[in-house]
Order: sequence, then structure tokens, then C-alpha cells
Amino acid sequence: MTNHTVPDLAWLENPEVFRVNRVDAHSDHRYYESKEELEAGQMRLHRSLNGTWKFSYARNPSLRQQDFYQMDFDITNFDEIQVPGHIQLQGYDKCQYINTLYPWDGHAQLRPPHIDWEYNPVGSYVKEFDLDGAFEDKAVFVSFQGVETACYVWLNGHFVGYSEDSFTPSEFELTPYLEKAGNRLAVEVYKRSSAAWIEDQDFFRFSGIFRDVDLYAIPKVHVADLFIKADLVNQYRDGCIHAELKLVGELVNHKIMAVLKDQEDMVVCRWKQIPCAGKVTLAEEIPMIHDWSGEKPELYTLQVTITDERERVVELVTQPVGFRTFEWKDKLLCLNGKRLVFHGINRHEFDAHRGRAVTEEDMLWDIRFMKQHNINAVRTCHYPNQSRWYELCDRYGIYLIDEANLESHGSWQKLGQAEPSWNVPGSLPEWKACVVDRAQSMLERDKNHPSVLIWSCGNESYAGEDILAMSQFFKKRDCTRPVHYEGVFWNRAFQETSDMESRMYAKPEEVEAYLKNQPEKPFILCEYMHAMGNSLGGMKEYTDLADHYPMYQGGFIWDYIDQAVARVDLDGREVLGYGGDFTDRPTDYNFCGNGIVYADRTVSPKAQEVKFLYQDLVLEPGQDRVLIHNKQLFQTTADYEFHYVVLRDGSLIWETCFQVEVAPMMQEIITVKAPVFSEAGEYAYQVSALLKQDTLWAEAGFE
Repeated sequence: MTNHTVPDLAWLENPEVFRVNRVDAHSDHRYYESKEELEAGQMRLHRSLNGTWKFSYARNPSLRQQDFYQMDFDITNFDEIQVPGHIQLQGYDKCQYINTLYPWDGHAQLRPPHIDWEYNPVGSYVKEFDLDGAFEDKAVFVSFQGVETACYVWLNGHFVGYSEDSFTPSEFELTPYLEKAGNRLAVEVYKRSSAAWIEDQDFFRFSGIFRDVDLYAIPKVHVADLFIKADLVNQYRDGCIHAELKLVGELVNHKIMAVLKDQEDMVVCRWKQIPCAGKVTLAEEIPMIHDWSGEKPELYTLQVTITDERERVVELVTQPVGFRTFEWKDKLLCLNGKRLVFHGINRHEFDAHRGRAVTEEDMLWDIRFMKQHNINAVRTCHYPNQSRWYELCDRYGIYLIDEANLESHGSWQKLGQAEPSWNVPGSLPEWKACVVDRAQSMLERDKNHPSVLIWSCGNESYAGEDILAMSQFFKKRDCTRPVHYEGVFWNRAFQETSDMESRMYAKPEEVEAYLKNQPEKPFILCEYMHAMGNSLGGMKEYTDLADHYPMYQGGFIWDYIDQAVARVDLDGREVLGYGGDFTDRPTDYNFCGNGIVYADRTVSPKAQEVKFLYQDLVLEPGQDRVLIHNKQLFQTTADYEFHYVVLRDGSLIWETCFQVEVAPMMQEIITVKAPVFSEAGEYAYQVSALLKQDTLWAEAGFE
């Protein structure tokens, strides 16, 4: 829906109204107005609105401050709240954790798409700002990176727009209503809408503006969208880049040119300057390219320059590029021609104090932990993550299953059994557009990230025509990535939705039975090894499958981090609170504690098992020898120093170091000239691989 000037509360119960006046989804590339600005790394036309906002809370819509968005409305008595952040973690409403049920079960008798009008917390946010000089005479937009679950937006008393989908950007143009000074941005956030029926993820139920809010302006000629396909060709030796650019603005008398640079800032490809047009395509084949993989994430940079008739720079666009091919080949999922095994984990965005409003510091901690524990892949359960996460995965080398914000668990599964009598979205026509929009919003933002190998239609929402339409959209818009969806396990009539067989918590013998039955699709466990309590025993039975069955391509542990919220107990101590600790009912209590990392980011002992079983180097020491099996797909062992030690009764008595270059996917026996020991005792021979040099994720000497 577009061009609506009057908001309507009825939209909250209408699944066919999920965006009003919202800007179309687009790539998350960066742009600058000059070379100096680019070199400084500061986007002059972006301004953060994070920080302190004025705020009013109401338990339901009838109690809200209805005219708070008007310019003459007195907000001096409003509270203050921090953005980004959840309402429930800042003194309002209460926390609730629930898994498969809907949070209103037992409180209100509801069926989709209706909501409870007696309990539907409303947050009324106000931010006042002046317009920066750089923004004058330009089109100006506001970008909400994450608002849970539905929001209405006004500027200076004028209705701007409405949006649902908590986990992808909602952007609106502000230009017609802007003033140079004294602007009032007002946002009304609802905890419940029809969208809540398809956001029934296994997590704490929060609401509010929990991701960044930015103002941005665009130059008079602007690359509005960029889609880069960077594949490998000629036996994976050469690169083939195909970039589609969508330009907007005053295109007459403006020209565009582009270069591709390697990691040393050397130009490897240059395109001739051409006149600007609404659509521009850049394509070239580049010999002897350095490919991108999680083992060695080589990134190039595409730089696009737009100039005016006097050759002055109007806009500079940069986008990291990773050349890689991920394909379904001979019934296997292959990266750059080689079968890939996912040593994966499911990752909720979470922190004990901030909930899902995680910071870049949190993300860096997470990604370094994963690299240090041999985790090579993440499923973004069960929603798209912050855009910065994808940039970091590109740079550090983590493979991603990017999952759309869709889960309707409570509408079809009752007491663990499939009972899809009134499930959504199913094949209901009124829900199709909104779920396809969620797929589109994710794809358009994340499509240029080489770390994204697979699109996922969502989680635990049964199956039907609507989710099939999501899959069809993915395949039509992006032919370079396969599509994942586990839910077809429950309804085989929709097999074509998923390009792989995906299951949850199948036993090793069940996986083996599938693999022995001449399957057509490769197998992954999108969830396995439920890491709750003192768990993860028997994980080796799964990781061993990859050595015996090529079509078994790994799995994703449930899950990465405990969901637990810091609270103060009766003795005044800060402790971690789980479901039920906040008088929340219904709840699934401590079932939110499934991680190999605790919610305060201390490491659980379970992580040791993961690190050992996910390692790509198998080392078998003997009395005078070491077998080194290099399971890496692309890298030799040249980056490691091997440390060989002899222990007698637990005490170190001799050690040596050596270096050897074992080729990828090969093994070699290395002779170690150790002394002959005659003293009685129990002897143990150990060998470990240590980093020779510092990396982004660990220092030299790290085991």
C-alpha cells in the first residue's frame, strides 16, 4: 500500500496491510560524496538518531497518548528511553519467554489475524532534531533497522508511513515534511499485530525500536540499488563479475565509471566511463582471481564513481566483493567446486542486558569465538540479523544460511504433533504477499554478501503455497544460491520449496537411513545437538557421518547463546533470569538456555567438545610419528606450527616444534625424532596446531 496520508488502527489486524509508504528494499552498500569522505570512512549523508528519545508507555491502544505526534502536543511529562533498546528491558511491560505456544495463549481466545486489544503494549517515541547542512536540498529518508512488531511514523504532525516485519529495515521518505530546525519525529510501536502470528520464534517476546535509527540523504544522482554476482569460471580459476545498478535522480549530463580493486588496493579491472541511465550493467571476466571462502576470505572492492558535466564527483559507491561459486553439483552442495560440510550453529542475536539489541562489540566477540572453536557456519535463526553481522562474516569467513523472519509454530504444532487445522500462512491468499515481502526485504538487503550461501524461507511454519511462493521468489531473483526450508518434512506435497533435505533432531540412524536410500537431495540438520544443560554428548556420531556419506553435509547446533535476562534477586545480586522468572505465563521456563555460551558471554565447557569435533585438522600422534589429515578444502597447513610434546605421568619431559605443508584434503605421516625414554611411567604423546601469525580472530600461538 502506498500514498496513504491517514493511519488506521485496523491495519494491525489485517495481514494484507504490512507496508504503507515504505521505501522498496535495497542493497546495504555505502556511498560518499567525495574521495576524501571515502578515505575517512564517514558517510556525510548518514546521521544516527540513536540515543535518548522521549517516551510514553500504554498497556493498550485505548490508553495511549493519541495525539502525541502533533507539533503542539506537550511532551515535557514524557519519560525518556534509549534507542536502540527493548521497552521491556527499560522498566515497562514485562519480559516473557515462550517457545511453541503463542504468548497470549491462556489469556485471550484468538485466531489469526486478530489481536488482543486489552493487552497490546504501545510505545510512543519522539525524537526532535535539526537538519544538517549537508542534507539541505536533497531527498531525505529515515531508516529503522529493526522495530518489533509494527509501527506508525509521523514527521512534524504529518503521517509518514506504517510497517511490519521486525527484522528488516523499514524506510520512509521525509522530504515533503522537513524543516531546517525543530523537526519532530514520532513513532508509535505496537507489540501485537497480525505480524505476531508469523513471528512466533522460540525467544523472549520483546517490543520497541531495538536496532539503529538513521537519517540519510541521497545525492542528486544516486545508486539506489546494487546487485553483484561474482562467480568463478574456467574450472574455478577465473572470476566473472556481473553488477546491476539502479540509478535515480537527475541522470542527464552525468557519467558513471567503475573499477575493481584487490586487497592491496591494486586495480584489476576498469570499466570505461559511460552516460548514466536508470539501469547500468557492469560485466567482465577477470583471469586468475583469488576466490572467497571461509578458510581464506579474500575480498575485492567495487568502486563506482558518478560525475557531473564538469567532472566533479557526485557520488562514490563502494562494495566488497567475494568471488565464489556455491552450487548444487552431482547431488552435493559445493563451494568453488568442492563438497562443503557445515560445522554450523544457530545464532540468536542476544545479550543478557540488551536482549536482541546487540552491539558491534557483541558481534565481534561472537565471530572470534566461532572462528576459535572451528565453527564455520551460522544459521540466522530465525530472522535476518543486523546488516553489520553480514559484513563481518564476509571479512572473517563465516558461511551463512540467511533466514527470513517467519515462524508460526503455535498455529500448526500442538504438543509436538502436526495439527495444521488453522495454520498460517499455509495456502491462504491473504497472507502470501506479506511473507513474500519478508523474503524480498531480506534478499534485497543481503544479496551482495558472499558469506550468504543459502536463503531460508523461515522456520517451523509447516508448508503451503505461500512459503512455496517465497522459495520461487528467491530462485527467480537470485540464481546463484539454493533455497532451504525444513518444514516440507511435515508436508511432502511441497517438496520443491527446498533444494536440500533439512531436518531437526533426527537421530544418527535416521540420517543414515535417508542417506542409504538413494536420495535426490543433500542432507543437512538445520538443528541438532540441543545444547541444553550438560549436553552435547554423542555429537561424534553425527560428525562421523560426514566421513562416510558425501550427501551428509553437516548441521547446525541448537544453539549458540543462552537467552537469559539479567535481573536483581531478593538479596540485591544480579543474576540471570529465565522464562517464568518475570511472572510470565505462559512460559517454557529455562528452555531458553540452550547455548554453548552463557548469556553474559562466558564460555560453557560444552564449547570444548564443539571445538574438537569441528576441527579441520585431524592429528594422531604416536611415539615417533604424527599423522596429519588436512580436511580443509582450500588451504594447506602452511599457516600452522605443530607442537609435539611428551608427558610422563602428566608432566612435560620433552617437546619440539615442526612445520609441514600438507595439501588440502590430503594426509601425511611425519616422523618425529624423539629420544628413547626408559624411566618407568605412563607416557602420553600430544600434538597441537598453533597459528604462526596473528589473524583477525586470534593471535599467533593460538591452538
